[in-house]
Amino acid sequence: MILISACLAGTDCKYNGKNNLVEEARELVRQRKAVPVCPETAGGLPIPRWPAEIIGDRVINDHGEDVTSCYMDGAAQCLQVCLKNACRIAVLKSNSPSCGPHSVYDGTFSHTVVTDRCGIFAQMLKDNGVECIDEAEFRERADEFV
Repeated sequence: MILISACLAGTDCKYNGKNNLVEEARELVRQRKAVPVCPETAGGLPIPRWPAEIIGDRVINDHGEDVTSCYMDGAAQCLQVCLKNACRIAVLKSNSPSCGPHSVYDGTFSHTVVTDRCGIFAQMLKDNGVECIDEAEFRERADEFV
């Protein structure tokens, strides 16, 4: 089983109420080969919500509110879904403060990406031995999953 960021599977759960649809990801969910999760909504954040970025060891939205606990709680809940479904690979949304597997925005809300850290949920997955790839890598490797 594959774990997929719900926004990549077409769920309107992004901060702005939209999605980041990757048709192949939606198809895997439709075929029941993948399970979609959104750590941010699992943690109780609304749709839409203020954009947030990782600043130090906290997640802060662009209105200055500390939403770290929502991110941590949602990530922990989604990790349990991953483990329950024996997912060994996760297809995650790049640059997301939850899901970014290789990079996130730098905390200045200037759309600057840093590659020296990953999202809260992605880190939890990696710490539990789950391979994490982003949507570009998924597209490159799509034949492996269909």
